[in-house]
Amino acid sequence: MKEITPTVGFNVEQFSRSGINFTVFDMSGAGKYRPLWEHYFKDANAIIFVIDCSDKLRMCRVKEELKILLEHPDTKGIPTLFFANKIDISDHLNPVECVQYLDLDNVKDRPWHITPSNALTGFGLEDGIGWISEHLRVN
Repeated sequence: MKEITPTVGFNVEQFSRSGINFTVFDMSGAGKYRPLWEHYFKDANAIIFVIDCSDKLRMCRVKEELKILLEHPDTKGIPTLFFANKIDISDHLNPVECVQYLDLDNVKDRPWHITPSNALTGFGLEDGIGWISEHLRVN
């Protein structure tokens, strides 16, 4: 099985899709790094939030952190993509269950989309990046 090393601090990646150039700041979700997130909000054109849908015990913590992110004034109106990741692990939450656990139906101040994903295989990435591309093209 291929291993993916969790992000420490942040990584910067650049790529192009559908005629749009992306610069992605892959920010660690570890507690000591979360306070750094807000320093990047002001310049963000989109947010991609990766949910470990195999870790039901952490969903309360994810919901708290997500609430802070979504209520930050610099993120208002920014298209937000949620990857329901680790769908390859048995007993994972499906995207509909993630929406329910995280109360995403109450997010009304921005366009958002959730898609199942598997970082090991790349499943779901094209769907998600395609959605982001369409919303960036509109703006």
